[in-house]
Amino acid sequence: MAQQAGFGRKYFKAFVSGFFVAVPVTVTILDRLAYVARVEGASMQPSLNPDGGSSSDVVLLNRWSVRNYRVQRGDIVSIVSPKNPQQKIIKRVIALEGDFIRTLGYKNRYVRVPDGHLWIEGDHHGHSFDSNSFGPVSLGLLHGRASHIIWPPNRWQRIEPSIPTDRKPLLNGSQKSSEDEDL
Repeated sequence: MAQQAGFGRKYFKAFVSGFFVAVPVTVTILDRLAYVARVEGASMQPSLNPDGGSSSDVVLLNRWSVRNYRVQRGDIVSIVSPKNPQQKIIKRVIALEGDFIRTLGYKNRYVRVPDGHLWIEGDHHGHSFDSNSFGPVSLGLLHGRASHIIWPPNRWQRIEPSIPTDRKPLLNGSQKSSEDEDL
């Protein structure tokens, strides 16, 4: 009987020591590399949650890819909500810093995205709380880039960057205008 107690204690010690190694490793992975998030609501339809309220897509959010604020137009990103810091929202990057964009109901019809900011929008314009409501978003609020849909299984796929043709920036910040070339 005493031998069984020593045997159980040995396994308990192994479990506890493994636990104390696994928890910090898991926390580091979730904080620095990637994590999964459930997408709720209609704002990103039809790209995400195409069936509406009947099911929610689960996406892999790549935190490593945005560590240097490197995103491109068309990426679907997760950001901390500018209106409620307790909430994260997921939207598509429409314009980068320096781009000129035609807005869909923002206080100014045309906006130049300031340095260090993004213009984000949901794919379902009538049902999205996005830059058209609160303006350009600071890059500091960037939380991750959605790289894959991982649930439900029939929707497993890589998420490729794309922008609707009617939402492309009027002038990219990387382009020079004819006035710049004359100088």
